[in-house]
This record gives sequence, C-alpha cells and structure tokens, in this order.
Amino acid sequence: MANPKGRRRLQYLLGPAVFLLLCYFIARQITHQINWRASLSEVGRAITGPLQWRLWLVVALMPFNWGIEARKWQLALRPVERVSFKNAFRAIFTGVTLASFTPNRMGEYLGRILYIKEGHRIPAISLTITCSIAQLLITLVVGLAGVLYLWPIAQLRFGQQVGLNLGFKALMLIVLVLLICLTFIYFRISWIADVVARIPFTRKYGAYIKVLQNFEATILLKILFLSFGRYIVFIIQYSLIFPVFGVFMGFGEVCGGMSVVFLAMAIIPTFTFLTELGLRWGASIKVLELFSGNLVGIFAASFAIWLINLIIPALIGSLLILSIKLFKSR
Repeated sequence: MANPKGRRRLQYLLGPAVFLLLCYFIARQITHQINWRASLSEVGRAITGPLQWRLWLVVALMPFNWGIEARKWQLALRPVERVSFKNAFRAIFTGVTLASFTPNRMGEYLGRILYIKEGHRIPAISLTITCSIAQLLITLVVGLAGVLYLWPIAQLRFGQQVGLNLGFKALMLIVLVLLICLTFIYFRISWIADVVARIPFTRKYGAYIKVLQNFEATILLKILFLSFGRYIVFIIQYSLIFPVFGVFMGFGEVCGGMSVVFLAMAIIPTFTFLTELGLRWGASIKVLELFSGNLVGIFAASFAIWLINLIIPALIGSLLILSIKLFKSR
C-alpha cells in the first residue's frame, strides 16, 4: 500500500509536471511551423497596436466560449449527477489539458470525469460524447452552408476545373452522410441506447448505456442551441482578430470561410490539438486566400486564436489538477 504522504507529494508534483511538459510540447510545435517567427512578431505588435482592444476582447470571449461548453456538460450530466457550474468549468479546462496529449482529443473525456463521483464516471463518458455530437452537428450544418458559399467563389478564382468540382462534390457527399447519420443518432439516442442494451454481448455495459435513455428532447435541444451559441462565439472571435493582423474581410466572408476551416478540422483526424496548429494554419490559408492575400496575417490570426482558445485553458487546466483528488484515501 502506498504511503499517503507519498501520494500527496505525487499529487502536488503532477500538476506542475504536466504544466512544464505542456510548455515544452507547445514550444516544439510552434517552432516546427512555417513563418512562426513572423507570426510571433505579428502577435507581439498586435498586443501594443492601435487595434489591441480587439485582441483583448477575443481573450475576454475565451472564458465565455468555454463557459458555454461547461453549461452544456452540466445539462448533459443531469441523468447521473448534479454538478455545479464552477466544477463543470474546472472540468472543462482539465479536459483541455489532457486532450493535448491524446489523439483526436480523447483525453478530454478523462479530464472531465475526474470531477465526477467514482460510481458515475463511466456513464458520464456516454453523456459527454453526446455534447461532442451536438457540437459536431452544428459544425457540419454550418460547414455545409459554407461549402455551398465557397464553391462558386472558387470557380470564379480558379475556373471550371474538373478536379475542383469533384473535390467540392466529394466533400459535400461526406458531410451529408455524416450529418444524416449523426442527426439520427442524436435525436434517437434513447431508442438506440435501449436497442444496444438488449444486444447479448453489450448487456454487461447496459448500466452505462441505459443512462442515455433518460435524455429528454428538451435537454437535447438546449445542448444543440448552446452548441450553436458557442459556434457563433468562435466566428465573432475570428471577425474581431483578423483586422488586428491586417486581414480585412466582410462578416459574410469570415462566416463562409471559417465554417469550412472548422469543418476540415472536425473531419480530418489529428494526433493531438498541439499538432492541430499545422492543420489550422494550412486549412486557413487554403480557404481564406480566396478573400485575402495577406498570408502572414492569416497565419498570425490563426496562431493567436490557437493560443487564446486552447493553449491558455490547457495551461490553466494543468494547474487545476492539483485540486483533484486522484487517489483514494485508505
């Protein structure tokens, strides 16, 4: 049996260790990107530039963004446990920290359930996945509209290329199939849970699956509405930050362009969100160069959003690990 003092020391060391490890990986990821020095320089100038108020407003919207996600998770957990908004918020940040070290942010679920009572943790994963499905549904719907918006613009820019048209058609087909499947799963989740619980080889997981049967349609709609609200916050953040770095686009162009960027990031697998920086930059350049030739500005804006929305919360979450009781007392 481990010494209680030893467990406490490990607890106190774990948070700072994760913080330092995260800093190391962030630094490595940044320095492996093209034009990273120029982007850092642009961010430095933006902090003291005449449009700095826009940058600080984007920073102020970050807790609002994650606060909406915390409220979604709080609503989703009602069938198993009542969680305070404060703990939900802390769980979200801790989830962002653990997501930074796992493929496709799978560690986010582990980080969140650390704030749930032990007997409720596995059912909570099913409920957390429901929140992710809701956000993905919104990304697919708005992304599909963005593809339809960008298609004629791309044709005007590059001409009636066969490959271009095939690419747009293939993307629309993939999005439509995903959208139909996920919409059915989301709004029929209680029925699906009941069917899955009756299958012989899944019966032993029945208690964890049946928790989904308690979802009311009103709760599902509220989670979906909050997911759309969070999506709007993302768009507002980008609309605010682009002019700071000399990227000037209309609000419709920002909405159309970024909806496709978010779509690409949602359907293309990433190893961790630390490696997501390259994908975020690449997708932003490919799409937004239809509206602006300021590639360095697009790089810098994407980099700043990455730092504000993901890296700052991940660093905060690494320190919050200190407050979680990871080990049972004997």
